[in-house]
Amino acid sequence: MRLSQAKFFRRNKLWPRTLTQIFFFSLIALISINHTLAEAGKGIAFLSSASLHALCPFGGVVTIYQYVTTGTFVQKIHESAFILMIVGFLLALLFGPVFCGWVCPLGSIQEWFGKIGQKLFKKRRYNHFIPAKIDRWLRFLRYGVLAWALYMTAASGSLVFAKVDPYHALFNLWSSEIAIGGVIVLGVTLSGSIFVDRPWCKYACPYGAVLGVFNLFRIFRIRRVPGTCKLDGACNVVCPMNIMVSEKTIIRDHQCITCLKCTSENVCPAAGTVDLVAGGK
Repeated sequence: MRLSQAKFFRRNKLWPRTLTQIFFFSLIALISINHTLAEAGKGIAFLSSASLHALCPFGGVVTIYQYVTTGTFVQKIHESAFILMIVGFLLALLFGPVFCGWVCPLGSIQEWFGKIGQKLFKKRRYNHFIPAKIDRWLRFLRYGVLAWALYMTAASGSLVFAKVDPYHALFNLWSSEIAIGGVIVLGVTLSGSIFVDRPWCKYACPYGAVLGVFNLFRIFRIRRVPGTCKLDGACNVVCPMNIMVSEKTIIRDHQCITCLKCTSENVCPAAGTVDLVAGGK
């Protein structure tokens, strides 16, 4: 192993997560670019039928009403999105919103833009610009977005949310399917990421709102052991969702994305104090 690689693994104890994020971001980008090329008769043949709509688990969520009432899917939604939705729910039941923290390309790129903010404002200032009292209420906005997306899709039978979806815009910047509303929301999201960690995830993501509910009854939970906790606040500082881990025993917060940055494996100086465990009270 070369020296630069060794340094990477020493400094980044959650390197499996980083590699997972890079893999899924690259995969979705490849599929999206290839889909555009396939329309012009080019691209990789066996990937030509894949599309963003077929790979987005939230597509399965918004089509539930139409599927239950008519047995069909909303236009552009494929059966694969429904299957991915079920897989996402099963993973969330086990580990919480790991899709948000490990897989979602939009979440990943927000984190990467956030590194600029961390350099500019340092870790103790970055991600703390919005007053806690305001931030606490803003976090429930994403449930309003979820309700709006579900209602509009059920009423219109079309993917209304795609017109403002930053994920869809991010991977359609080079295609004719791009929507100006999505580009605007994407620009605001990435700009905001320089000041606030994962602003879309915190305040607006409807799929994150759905998966966040699983934190209430997930099987594997993040647990803090008060007896060995040094109360140095390191777990609070690194949490991208601003959860006060040092004040809790079991993390049931609807915003937790199971990124594991707060764990003893990553930042906690006391071994076994903050860990992912089965059950817990």
